[in-house]
Amino acid sequence: QTMASHTTAALGGLEQLRMCGAGAGRALAVLTSGGDAQGQHEQWRGGTGERPPGARSRARRAQPSRRGGTRWDAEEGRRSVAQTYSHLNIVGLVGSIDNDFCGTDMTIGTDSALHRIMEVIDAITTTAQSHQRTFVLEVMGRHCGYLALVSALASGADWLFIPESPPEDGWENFMCERLGETRSRGSRLNIIIIAEGAIDRHGKPITSTYVKDLVVQRLGFDTRVTVLGHVQRGGTPSAFDRVLSSKMGMEAVMALLEATPDTPACVVSLSGNQNVRLPLMECVQVTKDVQKAMDEKRFDEAIQLRGRLGLRLPVSAFVQSNFSVAILNVGAPAAGMNAAVRSAVRTGISQGHKVYIIHDGFEGLAKGQVRPCGGLDLWPPMAGEVSAPRTLPKTCLEKIVENVRAYNIQALLVIGGFEAYEGVLQLVEARSQYEELCFVMCVIPATISNNVPGTDFSLGSDTAVNAAMESCDRIKQSASGTKRRVFIVETMGGYCGYLSTVTGIAVGADAAYVFEDPFTIHDLKANVEHLTDKMKTDIQRGLVLRNEKSHEHYTTEFLYNLYSSEGRGIFDCRTNVLGHLQQGGAPTPFDRNYGTKLGVKAMLWMSDKLRQSYRKGRVFANSADSACVIGLRKKTVAFSPVTELQKVTDFEHRMPQEQWWLDLRLMLKMLANYQISLTEYVPLELPAPGPSSPAIWAR
Repeated sequence: QTMASHTTAALGGLEQLRMCGAGAGRALAVLTSGGDAQGQHEQWRGGTGERPPGARSRARRAQPSRRGGTRWDAEEGRRSVAQTYSHLNIVGLVGSIDNDFCGTDMTIGTDSALHRIMEVIDAITTTAQSHQRTFVLEVMGRHCGYLALVSALASGADWLFIPESPPEDGWENFMCERLGETRSRGSRLNIIIIAEGAIDRHGKPITSTYVKDLVVQRLGFDTRVTVLGHVQRGGTPSAFDRVLSSKMGMEAVMALLEATPDTPACVVSLSGNQNVRLPLMECVQVTKDVQKAMDEKRFDEAIQLRGRLGLRLPVSAFVQSNFSVAILNVGAPAAGMNAAVRSAVRTGISQGHKVYIIHDGFEGLAKGQVRPCGGLDLWPPMAGEVSAPRTLPKTCLEKIVENVRAYNIQALLVIGGFEAYEGVLQLVEARSQYEELCFVMCVIPATISNNVPGTDFSLGSDTAVNAAMESCDRIKQSASGTKRRVFIVETMGGYCGYLSTVTGIAVGADAAYVFEDPFTIHDLKANVEHLTDKMKTDIQRGLVLRNEKSHEHYTTEFLYNLYSSEGRGIFDCRTNVLGHLQQGGAPTPFDRNYGTKLGVKAMLWMSDKLRQSYRKGRVFANSADSACVIGLRKKTVAFSPVTELQKVTDFEHRMPQEQWWLDLRLMLKMLANYQISLTEYVPLELPAPGPSSPAIWAR
């Protein structure tokens, strides 16, 4: 059956469900298999609306009627039942911390495993710096090096071993030379990350013990080995895994309800920021092909089958360019900023550019607080993020132009929130007055509010959601111990309700009030009645989230008074304002990795634009596409001109006019056990029909 007919059948099935009622008379079973992965409870919850009662569950089997008593009736009954249950529709969800399934960017549990790894690396880093040690860290990944690769990128490791890309012969000399150079430049630590399945070009295992002995014998460095083992499987699921598995669980149920007897088995996968359904058996076959290629030592083919794994940048001879690139931060700190700056600087230096670091944002550029950067004195990816004033260029435009001319700045990378986007837009609008501003500009969105147009995710938003989620988990624990208590929690985000909505899904909130989804006193009344009914069940607690600017009059204090009054005698109420707690903490693996990727991609894009706009000995870039916002949009990382984004921006409330995450609010209500209508459900975007194989949609 072709993908085109599958798409048509799915959409047709959804319309039938909307008309006839969802799942009436159907039975669904949930089966888990293989190793455990964090987030599997949320996957179950997303599909059924409840958490699993325990480790095991029993499916009820339909039994043929025994009425009548004759053998003929019994045979007839069995034939009737066999006819009724002649087919079984199957939808797969992949739960694996190794992220080794081809067809999805991320499997359930991978992000949580990365959290455990990064927590250990951060702890190791402090002791390693104190004692000037080298640490060899072994992580899981017998057949897939994803955990090792991403943790190496996120931590700035010195060396990496993964099974898909064995080192060339003589790697021992290269590695020791690299470690020695790092120490000679003043570094007090070295980190080597190795996947448990790492091998050399001849298939011989590379063990952590062998690497440690090699470093000790050749360099004499004090070296320690840390094997994480099953620590990576445990712990609390991350916010990413909770939301991902909830989305996938709901989509899997929809796929089953829409299915016909002819619908082939599919797997719900993640492509960029979108769930997609892919043929299950084709994805399984590609996954097997990867292992076969590795067994036969066809490693280049194995990397291609893995998809967009991004193992290495193209290596080219270093050539000094004549271009000068400046990097500045604008606005409040956001986790992942340092990772973006670090990767952008090092990529710029590798491209031969002269790289400047500007302190104190646009205000610092106006005051001439510009210094060249050699790439060796950068902040590590896990350090505290560096913020800058929110001053916009229009307040000091002439001074900015003077320093642009003085330092011959030909490209500007701005990392920050809505002020960064608005500031670049002001510079573009001033090009008609000042020719010096006709240079290449790029914005990397970095704000916990996730309110910058042109991207689905801003740097720092994942860390902020995890910070809010951890606080809410503790609050729920307090509410459970007290019994019959409702907490109203206020989150940050300005007018943008992303933090409240996504955190609400991650923690199982009963309601989340946001500016983008207007609510009235009748909605508040319905929420109070819902909580009143909930207190009659076994779960005698409540959690309500409110975005800080969700409503001018229905403030957190108003909600507290309303819930306290209406719930008197049934439940009591408490409030908690999370505040700047959401801005602090170590960046999550997602933000570190995302910042690293955006920094590299932004600098490579700027390098291409510089070469394209270089004429007659100077750079002149005044086209719309010479000033862009980089960000993940649906399935790909894209560059969007700021002049185009201006048309879809709500400047009064500092956010995009349309928000993709509003589609998640239906799931929030469903998980809180509200009665929902499928007429509000937004079907996922199915892959375009064609001869493409799952490898194209793989990581």
